[in-house]
Amino acid sequence: MVRRLIHASMILGALAFVPARAGANEPTNAEKEGNRMERKGNAEEKAADADKAHADQMEKKGRAMKSEGKDTGNKAEAEAGERVEKKGKAKMKAAEARQDAAEQMEKSGNKVEKAGVKEKKESEKAAATK
Repeated sequence: MVRRLIHASMILGALAFVPARAGANEPTNAEKEGNRMERKGNAEEKAADADKAHADQMEKKGRAMKSEGKDTGNKAEAEAGERVEKKGKAKMKAAEARQDAAEQMEKSGNKVEKAGVKEKKESEKAAATK
C-alpha cells in the first residue's frame, strides 16, 4: 500500500513539472472559419449528389417515355419524353456545376484551416521563445 502511494506521488510530482499550455487546444478564428467552410462544402456536395440522382431518374424516365411513344406511335408522348429527358440532362449539368463549386469551397476551407494551424504554431513558437 505504501509502495502504491509512493508510486502515485512520484507520478503526480512528475506531472506537476509538465508545463500546461493554456489555450493550446482552442482553435483559432481561421481554423473555425475553415471548418465552417468545409462543413458547408460537404453539405452542398451531398445536396448536389441528391440532385444528380434525381436528374438521372428524370433522364431515364424521359427516355422510357420517348421509346414508349415511338413504339405506340404516339407523337405527343414521344415529344413529352424528349422534353423530360432534356430537362433531366439540364438538371444533371447544373448539379455537376454545383458539386464542383462545393468541392472548391471545401478546398478553400482546408487552405484557411491550414493557415490557422500555421498561425497557431507560430504563436506557440513565439510564446515558447519568450
